[in-house]
Amino acid sequence: MANTEAATLHHVNLDDVVTTVVMARVTDFFGFFVYAIASAMVFPTVFFPHLDPLTGTMWSFALFSLAFLARPIASMASRTLQHKIGRGGKITLALMVLGCSTVTIGLLPSYEKIGWLAPLSLGVLRFLQGLGLGGAWDGITLQLKSAAPKNREGLYGMVPQLGGPIGFCVAASLFYVLEGFLTPEEFYSYGWRFAFFAVMAVNVVALFARLRLLTTDFGADGETSMKSAPLSELLRSEGRTILLSALLPLCSYALFHMVTVFPLSYAILFTDFSLTDILLYELIGGTLAIGTVILSGVLADRFSRRVVLWISCALVPLLCLSIGTLATQPAIYIILGFMLLGLSYGQSSTIVPNRFEPKFRYSGSALATNLSWILGAAFAPLVGLFLAAQFGLAATAMYMLSGAIVTAGSLYVLSNVVEKKKAAS
Repeated sequence: MANTEAATLHHVNLDDVVTTVVMARVTDFFGFFVYAIASAMVFPTVFFPHLDPLTGTMWSFALFSLAFLARPIASMASRTLQHKIGRGGKITLALMVLGCSTVTIGLLPSYEKIGWLAPLSLGVLRFLQGLGLGGAWDGITLQLKSAAPKNREGLYGMVPQLGGPIGFCVAASLFYVLEGFLTPEEFYSYGWRFAFFAVMAVNVVALFARLRLLTTDFGADGETSMKSAPLSELLRSEGRTILLSALLPLCSYALFHMVTVFPLSYAILFTDFSLTDILLYELIGGTLAIGTVILSGVLADRFSRRVVLWISCALVPLLCLSIGTLATQPAIYIILGFMLLGLSYGQSSTIVPNRFEPKFRYSGSALATNLSWILGAAFAPLVGLFLAAQFGLAATAMYMLSGAIVTAGSLYVLSNVVEKKKAAS
């Protein structure tokens, strides 16, 4: 199977690759944020109406984390699957699992119709979404890094990251329209379901985009960096690097949900602001985040990726100081948060692969990335909301600050490891 894939490789213009990468990542994150937004706006009402609003939202966020817990399982299982059916077959199967589980969520009856089976089914389907997401990991960042012109690795490395803010804006726009033009009864009865049906349609686009990338020739270096390494050898040789690399983007991945999902839940539970206003602020912030993602690439090429991450960590305390505005002027925190998210997230994935030897780069990056999402993003909405409810927004700010400290610490340790390796060689 591997020989068949190699035989079908073709050369394409680098601009075509960039376009295809953005298309693939936008469709990925569109589905990601459709569920994330619904977990704050919809699921507490539809699947947990028997609980008070705060407890219902906490349960909704607990189910939200299941997909992240499933991703490493899928990543490990897909290693065996890839050897049998190839990368193309693996990604096709993973996206089918992801798409079918997502559409089924849109078809689920509410708690009022089937009782506890409704949230239980939601949890199972969310876990299946995680299996699909984990199995569909394709190393796009590694491919672009291999194809990037010299001294432009930062700019090309941030291209896949554009999918985050663009995908969020598409998902938020859909909910903005649905929530704004439907009555509450219509929205909670059937309106929200259209967003999940739309995910299946864009999943087809994602599949073709990914398969196109798999048949693209990125050169000898690109082929080497895309090969799976034996698990035992990987853990024995790169175990410490995997752990540190998993901690490296912690701040960025936590911000992912602390500026998108958390403000929605806080506004619903603790303020009188309308959801359309909050979504509008987030759409403005998401648009600005696209610009700061691009800025991260420019700064990374001019200085270094490490400098960009150091700057991002240094700016987190300023965002923490603004978190109190969620109760009075939420636009301030939301827009500042999105701009910082774009700067941080723009280089958070590109810096990880550099820590691994070429033969371990694909497998090591996949494992470290999935662990990062668990440690940084999986429980961020749940922990942030719990702290805000129990101790106030200042406690939530300290939680975000801890992520920046962990990222800065792991960056410092990894930098020393690299310097020692250079000195030894």
